[in-house]
Amino acid sequence: MGIVAGLDSSPDFTRIVVCDTDTGAVLRQGYAPHPVDPPEGGRPSDIDPQAWLLSLGEAAGGGLLEGVQAIGVSAQQHALIPLDAHGNTVRPALVGGDRRAQVAAADLVDALGSREAWAHAVGCVPGAAQPVTKLRWLARNEPENARRTAALLQAHDWLVWQLLGRPARRTTDRGGASGTGYWSATTGVYRPDLVELALGHQAMLPEVIGPSEAAGTTPEGLLISAGTGETMAAAFGLGIGLGDAVVSLGASGSVMAVHPEALADQSGMITSLADATGMHLPVVTTQNAVRTLRGTAELLGLPDLEGLSELAMKSTPGAHGLVLLPYLEGERTPNLPHAAGTLTGLRRESMKPEHLARAAFEGMLCGLADALDVLRGRGVEVRRIFLLGPAAELPAVQAAAPSLFGAQVVVPQPADYTAIGAARQAAWALGVSRGTLDPRTPPAWQGAAAQVLEPGEELAAGQAVRQQFTAVREQIHPGAFQ
Repeated sequence: MGIVAGLDSSPDFTRIVVCDTDTGAVLRQGYAPHPVDPPEGGRPSDIDPQAWLLSLGEAAGGGLLEGVQAIGVSAQQHALIPLDAHGNTVRPALVGGDRRAQVAAADLVDALGSREAWAHAVGCVPGAAQPVTKLRWLARNEPENARRTAALLQAHDWLVWQLLGRPARRTTDRGGASGTGYWSATTGVYRPDLVELALGHQAMLPEVIGPSEAAGTTPEGLLISAGTGETMAAAFGLGIGLGDAVVSLGASGSVMAVHPEALADQSGMITSLADATGMHLPVVTTQNAVRTLRGTAELLGLPDLEGLSELAMKSTPGAHGLVLLPYLEGERTPNLPHAAGTLTGLRRESMKPEHLARAAFEGMLCGLADALDVLRGRGVEVRRIFLLGPAAELPAVQAAAPSLFGAQVVVPQPADYTAIGAARQAAWALGVSRGTLDPRTPPAWQGAAAQVLEPGEELAAGQAVRQQFTAVREQIHPGAFQ
């Protein structure tokens, strides 16, 4: 027996859990916000990485890490830290989906020839968030900083490097590397030519180590595991495997599933990521999820989503013929960047608030079911769907999701799954280093406590709602998925 820690450095805070190595039971936990004041209107796009270290130190205060034998680090994805030849930061980290980089993303697509060329090269098409796009922005807008950039790290890479005392060796993992836009999950190698295409010259890239390998050991003897991105850590913390998918309900939505091989997708709808176990994690993103519900609630004069859910439950499957195509901010899946939302089926009997509320929930879930079908169409098996996000607790979501998705739906109890996944990785690396665990098989921890929902007798009604949604989508946007 022993104890390990998992660290989740999100965009806004650091959360640490201390877990039993054998069972995964959470023994202690710490939390601290990042000491950064966001400007009005949202998060800054430039962050001094030292803020993450200060937050980490505060979260670990009070002897939280006493007795811990290994630490796993997960962190926000896509945060790019450019370093100079001496290992110092050239400028603050570029974080998040930086809108400044949207033009740079289009430039890179044109520079390589097409979206398809990028999908084939590295499994994803450049967007504003990807580090490769931020490199192009840096080269175009801060040429002196670009010239000084000699090495590149992401957030979890940088934190691991700092915990180890800034050694000469810098590492990352497959999961983090697969989101950069210059490492291919298909081939397992970097594309330094794409770094040069974006930045204008080569830069040192961290060594990609295996899921159960250790990045190193601190002078105090504390083992530090490979680390990974927050998406991969959350999937690892949930314990998902083959046959499982995760649907995440944020303002936008995402669907990901465990798959044994990388999926090169010429359409660019699938982002081909690697997971934290040696498998693959294809992801499909929708632009509109909970923002559809919030917009509908505002339209109906409701104060919150709980009120919208309560209203929707007064309607019936199919919303009396109302169909909402929820493409309010344009859409990524299908690729309709300039589309708007569409409401059809207006008749006198359907023009009631409860039917519009129901149509909003069904439209959001049908859009996510379309994203699931993109993965299923590429041979990804989906037997069980984990539903994440606060909106997953809403009765209207739970009533409609199983029949619309056509699969068992699991709603895990709220927990720090990202930090737990990082701790599980630490336990794996610790066990391998001691010869007690197989480097190919992670520790078997207790699964997430969850509510399980079956399609049951509502399956036929759900299929009818999907058919109605698909018919309207094809009428308004013919061939959108071709």
